[in-house]
Amino acid sequence: MQRDVKVVSNSNSRKNSNFSQNIFLGGFLTNREENMVLVKKWCFLMPLVLLLMCYSGFAAAADAPVAAAPVVKCNDCHEPVVTKFAETHHAKAFQGSERTCTNCHGNADAHISAGDGKNIVSFNTKDKEMRKQLETQCLSCHNNTAHLAFWKIGDHRKNGVTCVDCHNIHVPAAQRKPTSQTCLQCHKRVKIDLEKSSHHPIIEGKVNCFDCHNPHGTTTKHQLNAPSTNQLCYKCHADKRGPFKWEHPPVEEDCLKCHTPHGSRHVRLLNKKTPSLCQDCHITTSHPSGVYGSEALSSREMGKSCVSCHAKIHGSNSAADGKALRQ
Repeated sequence: MQRDVKVVSNSNSRKNSNFSQNIFLGGFLTNREENMVLVKKWCFLMPLVLLLMCYSGFAAAADAPVAAAPVVKCNDCHEPVVTKFAETHHAKAFQGSERTCTNCHGNADAHISAGDGKNIVSFNTKDKEMRKQLETQCLSCHNNTAHLAFWKIGDHRKNGVTCVDCHNIHVPAAQRKPTSQTCLQCHKRVKIDLEKSSHHPIIEGKVNCFDCHNPHGTTTKHQLNAPSTNQLCYKCHADKRGPFKWEHPPVEEDCLKCHTPHGSRHVRLLNKKTPSLCQDCHITTSHPSGVYGSEALSSREMGKSCVSCHAKIHGSNSAADGKALRQ
């Protein structure tokens, strides 16, 4: 009896031993040989599974919204400036975007920590080198603007003029100075000319400096808005363009041969009073002066203006002698 029990006990022991050698993987009970195959497969697949889990975690982190940087409350110290800025063109352009003061003035952390008004990009600085660096700050946004295409080769930049010499980004649009006032702060001689009796009506506001010049640079002399002086003048004075049957050579060459562009003490923006201006080219000995065929103009006629007879001085279609240029 004991032996039978013992045998049964040994039999159960073997069964228990076999059971202990089984491994439960993935919900399937397998024998020893199958276990070894599965273990090898898991050893091969486990790194791939872990890699996929890590990748999905990184992807989820990348897709998650990035926490916004703390917004510096500039108006705590600069409330008047911030209030004015809200009425500027820049403020209107920034609406709906994530741009803040720091986009132009740089990181404010060092500025706040210093507490002395330093460590900030200032557009009111008097330092020449710093003012030049501000150009880069402005061009980070204004880099695709058509009128700035020739800024780097323009006369203003060559002479050390920077953006902040003419522009103040904090001034409300309604309080901006007229363009002429901004230009005349530096162009003093032009201002003197504009106060003469004969002048282009810039001070009166009928003509603007921008009508003739591009302050941001051109490929032409004097930063003109046209290929030449004549082409610029013809934009307003189209009746002087011609073509005429009888041309006046100086008109074809350059309007500035006879006129000054900004202002003059003489009528019609002339460089000199007539007949002195005409005599720069036309000597008296070639002028027919009388019925007896004298080739010299009498002294009595010298005091009169040439345009008393030569009324169409820019050119004429008269059938009379071409030199007369009469109306």
